[in-house]
Amino acid sequence: MQLNLSGQHVEITDSLRDHVNKKFEKLTRHFDHMTNVHVILGVEKLRQKAEATIHVSGADLFASDENENMYTAIENLVSKLDRQIIKHKDKIKNHHQADGAQMKHNAS
Repeated sequence: MQLNLSGQHVEITDSLRDHVNKKFEKLTRHFDHMTNVHVILGVEKLRQKAEATIHVSGADLFASDENENMYTAIENLVSKLDRQIIKHKDKIKNHHQADGAQMKHNAS
């Protein structure tokens, strides 16, 4: 998984980069077919904003979150993406099962 991290009106410190890497590694436990992740961290007035796009096999997943604390925004972002990844994985799994059932039905 390739992770691109950029900042808008915020400096990407080593601790922020480490936090993002650690949180996004947890996503690979559910689905390891992620090819590219692009994370943008930004500051708009007093709001800390984190958004990410994940390229997975068959789809692009996007989520964003705003909070007063950047670390909380990143954690909320990862949990939103985690739910989307699980949903995407279930959808792929269900389609494959449906294809297998259809082929089995046609063979008889």
